Amino acid sequence: MQLEHAAPGQLRALEAQLADAHRTFVAQGLALDLTRGKPSAEQLALSDALDGILDGRYLAEDGTDTRNYGGLDGLPEAKRFGAALMGVDPGSVLVGGNSSLTLMYQAVLVAHRFGLTGADSAWSRGGTVRFLCPVPGYDRHFTVCEQLGIEMLTVPMTAEGPDMDRVEAMLAADPTIKGMWCVPKYSNPTGVVYSDATVDRIARLARVAGEGFRVFWDNAYAVHDLREVRPLASIEAACRAHGTVDSVLQFASTSKITHAGSGVAFMSASPANLAGFKAFLTACTIGPDKVNQLRTVRLLPDRDALMAHMQRHAAILAPRFAIVLRVLEEQFAGGDLGQWEAPAGGYFVAFDTRPGVASAAVALAAEAGVKLTPAGATFPYGRDPQDRNIRIAPSVPSLPQLETAMAVFANSVKLASVRAALAG
Repeated sequence: MQLEHAAPGQLRALEAQLADAHRTFVAQGLALDLTRGKPSAEQLALSDALDGILDGRYLAEDGTDTRNYGGLDGLPEAKRFGAALMGVDPGSVLVGGNSSLTLMYQAVLVAHRFGLTGADSAWSRGGTVRFLCPVPGYDRHFTVCEQLGIEMLTVPMTAEGPDMDRVEAMLAADPTIKGMWCVPKYSNPTGVVYSDATVDRIARLARVAGEGFRVFWDNAYAVHDLREVRPLASIEAACRAHGTVDSVLQFASTSKITHAGSGVAFMSASPANLAGFKAFLTACTIGPDKVNQLRTVRLLPDRDALMAHMQRHAAILAPRFAIVLRVLEEQFAGGDLGQWEAPAGGYFVAFDTRPGVASAAVALAAEAGVKLTPAGATFPYGRDPQDRNIRIAPSVPSLPQLETAMAVFANSVKLASVRAALAG
């Protein structure tokens, strides 16, 4: 469908047709949710063997009774699991509770308020603190900054990752930029995998940035491939090569691998960063849930077991992504109503409408019983300056439900686009 050169009469006729279809959807009383990238019940069932897997065997390999206090940075076998997940050395890994977001929030808080390498390194001592945020990006990252009073500056995403020319120029010009968010593999929501060149340039950023700069490397989808495994260059190796090992903190978790509500989170960092972070943890926790760490490594004892498990996830997710991409191709290919990419993994498909249309499309879909993440959520402060980006999360609905939801989505985008053209 091309709106650019449509005559007013054509637009009015099309609006009537699409509005009629919209009323039909509304009358069906649908209640479908495409908002968040949660595993489906079918995916969660893949890990139900966690229940009872210890069978009274609570001792870790080093003799630790996992039922008791202690173990601030995690079990040795859990460290090895996290190291295999992130592609790092086990000695650099700290194992937390069920949420990598918690570790990220705590790490930003420590760097901002207390300092990762001593009190003098606290960002807040220097006044204004800013973060670089590739957009569209992950809304929960932005919430961390907003709650801590950190100003966010946007950087556009490209097919290679963040626009590194822009990143380097901004850092060179502004020493108050102390951090940068990255989702390097199957970025939320675009699905981009950072190129080797981008990873290398990110590893060099500390050489041009102000003192105390840190990259928060949220590798949430490290093993979440839908088809073939897509490799990601090692940020740790690149940092070692450039002498910038203190500048990157890596994060991952099993939240979309096992049971999402009872996963295990991991952080990998340099010795200096780990020392500062553990000093903070000593004051606020008596240790993570080691029983759950042990359950997880008993379920997935090695890399081969992990990858076989992720292939079963892919077998459930791939048909859902296929539906989304097929509908987008059928409804929008060759037209001027939207753009999207076909991700090879992760949990989302990002769709860009014509400028000024996304909010209206999301509202129309909601009227018809299909919930989408609010337009603008993938930008800091919830404000997409062009009102274009919509994040589609296809994992939870059944295949028939997803077919219906995508039909509603396509009609909502078309109706909102036609109405915007008539109004403009």
